Amino acid sequence: MHVRLEPAGKYVRFTVADEGLGIPPAEQGRIFEKFYRIDPDMAGGIGGTGLGLYISRELVRRVHGRIWVEANHGRGSVFHVEIPAASEPAADKKKRKRARASA
Repeated sequence: MHVRLEPAGKYVRFTVADEGLGIPPAEQGRIFEKFYRIDPDMAGGIGGTGLGLYISRELVRRVHGRIWVEANHGRGSVFHVEIPAASEPAADKKKRKRARASA
């Protein structure tokens, strides 16, 4: 498994690549649906509830980001998550806000 973090314009992109079973192209558009599961025969008997990727998608959407999957050159999958980059750390904002309030 490979994990990468990099700037992507006004976003931060997290990329996770594995060398597992992969996700058939016909299924890639549906794997983020609530309770959707790939055919257990295609998944090698790996189980699940079909909620993990759905929850991930919802969390990413709530921060105005996006998530998608691509094939990993026939050896697994590559998941990408882009979320807006913070303009400044939240702790710094809070400090300045308190400083203005006490001035």
